This record gives sequence, structure tokens and C-alpha cells, in this order.
Amino acid sequence: MSTRTLIRGGLVVTAADEVHADVLIEDGRVVALAAHGSDVAAGWTAARTIDATDRYVLPGGVDAHTHMELPFGGTFASDTFETGTRAAAWGGTTTIVDFAVQSVGHSLREGLDAWYAKADGNCAVDYAFHMILSDVNEQTLKEMDKLVQEGITSFKLFMAYPGVFYSDDGQILRAMQRSADNGGLIMMHAENGIAIDVLVEQALARGETDPRYHGEVRKALLEAEATHRAIQLARVAGAPLYVVHVSAEEAVAELAAARDKGLPVFGETCPQYLFLSTDNLAEPDFEGAKYVCSTPLRPKEHQAALWRGLRTNDLQVVSTDHCPFCFVGQKELGRGDFSKIPNGLPGVENRMDLLHQAVVDGHISRRRWIEIACATPARMFGIYPQKGTIAPGADADIVIYDPHAVQTLSAETHHMNVDYSAYEGKTITGQVETVLSRGEPVIDQRKFTGRAGHGVFTPRSTCQYLN
Repeated sequence: MSTRTLIRGGLVVTAADEVHADVLIEDGRVVALAAHGSDVAAGWTAARTIDATDRYVLPGGVDAHTHMELPFGGTFASDTFETGTRAAAWGGTTTIVDFAVQSVGHSLREGLDAWYAKADGNCAVDYAFHMILSDVNEQTLKEMDKLVQEGITSFKLFMAYPGVFYSDDGQILRAMQRSADNGGLIMMHAENGIAIDVLVEQALARGETDPRYHGEVRKALLEAEATHRAIQLARVAGAPLYVVHVSAEEAVAELAAARDKGLPVFGETCPQYLFLSTDNLAEPDFEGAKYVCSTPLRPKEHQAALWRGLRTNDLQVVSTDHCPFCFVGQKELGRGDFSKIPNGLPGVENRMDLLHQAVVDGHISRRRWIEIACATPARMFGIYPQKGTIAPGADADIVIYDPHAVQTLSAETHHMNVDYSAYEGKTITGQVETVLSRGEPVIDQRKFTGRAGHGVFTPRSTCQYLN
């Protein structure tokens, strides 16, 4: 009895269904669902009962793209695994997939072990890892096979950032060929970094140093070109491809064209591309630096193509690319030179709420909200149905969500370890009320009751979205 929790009276929303059902939880897992008011549900007893009347009962969010403690541009992302996963919980996200980083000249194992050490004992919610490949060679290609067996089943490569993370087409092809054999999924940062560096150099030479030029040099056509090239390389290798943080209409068109051919090509976008634009990058007094990320924010007219892509399933996932840097002392490193502004935005706490606002605004349906934020990321990265749904046997990662609460997003009230909000002053409808992680309340009626170390490493199978 003591480990039993009963959630009564809510509307259970998954990617597949919306049902008025009670949910019975035992030993950290969902045991059963039964229609609210039915004889079966009426017979259930539990040590703890949560009244979800007039609330949604949702699977915990799965954010498949975060960067806690990431070293970048001479500094580090300001959220640790402790602060970042606590903020995730406040926002209804109960699983993150973060990126372990291989340094050039070092093994994948060294990079992965460093990330295990950062996260171990510090996370409020469950976590998994992707692996960033910065140095593709015979040794690291062999290591990919071992990592897949260990539950690290996706590998990120960069067509951007020459001299840091960049891989050339030959290295990318080799990694894709390896993943075609070992079942891993290649994730691609698709921007033509070599060409962008030329445009950066030319802009700075003209004295164009403000944050808005970050968006102007990282052209949409260079995102589209790299997306196209990544797709063709994946075709040659016979490998599936997942393109991260898609921001431009032209890049969506490349993905749609590939999918129309039946190719296993997938895309994610992020809330910043759906709700923010180059107008933010152009904010005066260096305020635009708050919005510097890569791929960059685009002119507002790109947003319609991204929403359409989410509705047509040419884009399958919304992740955050959460990589926060404080305005004071970190973003300010780029005063007088936009190319020195650390790239990244805070967002792990805001994703579920912003996507609920998209439901309210009529962009997507409730079930599609759960599909792109919970179920598909779990399937894409091999942790479904343990994560991403509410069904017997699934982990009891559950959010009680008040769809009528009104809140104003602000740095004053958020829990991310960063001194600004990318959505400062935005009023939205809907708010997380209570969050269970494996049956344990981590947020209880808008109070944090979790702890560092509750979250555990979650090994992943290979991509289930291909089946």
C-alpha cells in the first residue's frame, strides 16, 4: 500500500488518446488505467491520492536536446545538472537527453566518463546521453559500436564551428556508414560553417559587430545547403538522419522533399524558432545578445513553415537546445564582436508551457503537443514506452497540468540558473501543478519536493521511430 499513488478525475492525454481516467501507480510504475467513476476505479485504494479534477494528466516531457555545463567560447553553460534538471521538473520535463562531448585528440570514452561524473548524483529527473563526435578516426569509429551497446545510441556531428566541433564530409560519411551498421542515429548540426566563417570575417571587417549580424551571416540558405548535403551523405551511407534545431523554411523544405522520397530523415525544431525572431536579435543596447544561438533566430515569416512542418510530421520533435549563458559576464564577452557571444538560450523550463500555448493558439492539437514533446522524442531515442506515455508498465513520470492557469514568464520567477528569460513578460495559459518522476513527487502543488540524485541514468535502445 505505501508505494501506491492514485490520480483521480483528470483528462489523461497521450499522443494516441484523450480519456477521462484514473491512474494507479505502484513501485514507480503505472499499473493500470480505468475510466473515472467505473467500478474498477472505484475499488482502488492508495496511500496517496491526487485530485486531478479539471486538470490534464500528461506523460512527463522528454527533452532530447540539452547542454548542461557545456564548455563553449571560453565559458560554461550556466546550468549545472542539478539546477538544470530541477528547472526541467518545474516545467514538466521528467527526462533530458544531454550531450557528452568528445574533445579533439581524446577518446569518446573519456568524454562520456566526464559527463557521467558531472551528472551522477546531481539530477532531479532521469537523464540519458548522446555523444558529440569532434574527432572522427579509426579508433573513435570503433568506439561508436561499444557506446551503442552501453545505451548511448545517437551521435552528433557538426557541419558548423570549424576548429571546434567541425567534421568534414568524409568524416561525416564514415560516421554515418558506421551508424548504418551499429544501429546508431546520426544527429546533425546542419550549417555550412566554412562559408559562414567567411561571412563573419567580412561582416566584422565592415564594422558590423552588433548581435543582429549573427543572424545575418548565418544565412538560411547555408542551413538549407548543409541540410541537403547531410541528407545526401546519409543516403550514400544508407543511414537514418536526425537534423537538430531546424530554423529555416528552406531547410524544412529539404527535409520534406527527402521524406516524400520515403527516406528515414527526421527533424527537430525548438521553441525559440517558433516564438522568437530576428526582431529579438536586433534589440538595442546589446540586448540582442540574449538571443544569440545557432542555428540563429530567423525573420518571423519562417515560423509558419515550422508550424506547418510540425503539423505534417516533416518535423517530428520539439526540443529546447537548452544552453544558457548569463547576460552579465557571459553574453557580454561578445560586446564589440558578435562572433564572441556564447551561442545558446535558456528554455528547458518553458517548452511544455509554450507548446500548450500553441494548442491554445490553434497551431497544434493536444495530442500532437504530447506527441512532439513526449512520445516521439522517447521513440526517436529508444526509451519508449518506459518514457513518453501513460500506460501499464511505463515509468510513472506524470504531470498534473492546469490548462486554465495564467502565468507570465520571467527571470524573476523561473528556476533556470540564468539572469534573463528569453520570453520575459510573455503571458501564457497553462501551468504545471504537480510532477511525478518514477512515482515520486518532485513538484507538489507548485512546490519543489525533489532532490539531487533522484534522477538516474537511463540507457537507450536504438531508434524506435524507424520500426
